[in-house]
Amino acid sequence: MSYYANHVFFCLNERDDGRPCCADKGAKKLQEYAKQRIKSLNLNGQGKCRINKAGCLDRCEEGPVLVVYPQGVWYTFIDQHDIDEIIDQHLLAGKIVERLQLK
Repeated sequence: MSYYANHVFFCLNERDDGRPCCADKGAKKLQEYAKQRIKSLNLNGQGKCRINKAGCLDRCEEGPVLVVYPQGVWYTFIDQHDIDEIIDQHLLAGKIVERLQLK
């Protein structure tokens, strides 16, 4: 059994060569929002959920991106509404948010 039921990694990669990066698309602010929302719902900690920062996940062109493990489901997102939908549907209800899923 995994230490966390869900482990969420937000790409916060920064590039200075002009190529797309998740940091330029608001990923840090939304990662912080997700972390606070998970804490406010008392969903953080062992056996529950962990929201983490990640370096480059090599999908910045599709970003911003996050990935949820152990399922390995990739998402893109734009705003807090999208993050709430991922939390409510995927992390709480166990349903993939198809409209935000990256294949």
